[in-house]
Amino acid sequence: MSPNYAPSSDDLQASQVAHYLAQRLAFYLAPLLSAADDQLDRRLVVTMLVSVAAIIMLRNSSRALLLSELGAYIASPQHAPAGTKRLAKLIHSSKWSAQLIHTFLWGHADQRLLELEQAASSAYLLWDESVIEKPESNKIAGLSPVRSSQAARLTRPRPGYYQPPKGKIIVAGIPWLMLLLVGPQGAPRLAAMRWWTTRGEHKTSGREVATKMLKDAAQSWGRRVIHVFDRGYAGAPWLAQLVAQEVRFVVRWNAHYRLLDAAGNLRQPWEMARGKRSQYHRAIWDSGHRCWRKAGLIFMAVQHPDHATPLWLVVCRGVKGQPPWYLLTNCPVSNEQDAWQIVFGYVRRWQIEMGFRYCKSELGFESVRTWDEDSREKLLMLASLCYGYLLGLLADEMAQLCEWLLRYGCPRTGRRRAALPLYRLREALMWLWQEWRWWPAVRRRRGLPSAAARSGSNAALVIEGEVLARRLQS
Repeated sequence: MSPNYAPSSDDLQASQVAHYLAQRLAFYLAPLLSAADDQLDRRLVVTMLVSVAAIIMLRNSSRALLLSELGAYIASPQHAPAGTKRLAKLIHSSKWSAQLIHTFLWGHADQRLLELEQAASSAYLLWDESVIEKPESNKIAGLSPVRSSQAARLTRPRPGYYQPPKGKIIVAGIPWLMLLLVGPQGAPRLAAMRWWTTRGEHKTSGREVATKMLKDAAQSWGRRVIHVFDRGYAGAPWLAQLVAQEVRFVVRWNAHYRLLDAAGNLRQPWEMARGKRSQYHRAIWDSGHRCWRKAGLIFMAVQHPDHATPLWLVVCRGVKGQPPWYLLTNCPVSNEQDAWQIVFGYVRRWQIEMGFRYCKSELGFESVRTWDEDSREKLLMLASLCYGYLLGLLADEMAQLCEWLLRYGCPRTGRRRAALPLYRLREALMWLWQEWRWWPAVRRRRGLPSAAARSGSNAALVIEGEVLARRLQS
């Protein structure tokens, strides 16, 4: 750069935004770093902070979690082996476990729940399971047989091509459970991630992991949240767990799983709704197809034959030719408003589908190649911190700043606009930090958060972001 170079106003703004977002990352991780500082050497604590920044910077789904690739971002391209060694020491250290990050994410979600309660908004805890597919691996510890969703997608019948083989395709992989806390609108908040294996010394089942998570959620939040489940959780065994924990829930029920109607007859849900016209109609937004759809619904009181708990069945009918939703809940449904609240709560479940897709395609969760289970879980939890940080950038107070960041680092043509532009946001942040090199500043000791930040006080940071946003707008 020429010694006579004078930075322009845009350069100064970009420099300020890059510094602010790096500082916001440090403030976001402050409670975690404070807890880790009690267990680890200070150099490993700094490595933990820089590793999260490095995962955000390395935008390559096939190599996103390779230690050798991340080392170049942790140190520098010329000292990549040193950065790789630092990250390896962090994830292989026996002085800490992934439970440290689990506790941090749970506490972060608890703060979001308090915000929703202060705003008098409903809170939904979304549950769903997926898998990390490792079809070409056979030496990595903790692998389990999992159903390949990618193979099912690739072999889907298409017009003009021969009929592919039918049946489930089983590959090596790692089962995965995610919990997201959401409100009626806005960005979700990551609450928990769990991985397990059905083989080896630490073998367990998905039902045992989900049951433990349900008990933890019931103990922490009780009936303050509504648990939302897809059809994979429908059935008497899981319903018994929900009733035993006395939580509020919404489950998409199978149309052929029988229930007791108001007259005490054991019937299938589709038989109960047959011949009954929808009582209420409304247009709802289909996030998957990005269009408005007219929906009608009816609701009725039901009961499960194995439990005396009163339940309600909300039947939502959408597009002609598509099967209706049979939503089973223990939340009292006495009027139209209550019924639509159940439907809209289930509609929000699309956020967790987008979360799985983002973690796989953008953060590269399936690229992990560490051999032992503990180290792999630590590395995956570090990557989950990136997801939580990027979701935090979609908060209301960050709207103006994100708009400027997208225009500066990732401008795109076209009228189609994503409600949660996580993909563009990460790309813009990557280019910004690469250009202004603010993110390596957190490597130094003085880059760690102050004592006030470690206690969770980030009011000054929010005010600084609002002032910066007003400057960018002017």
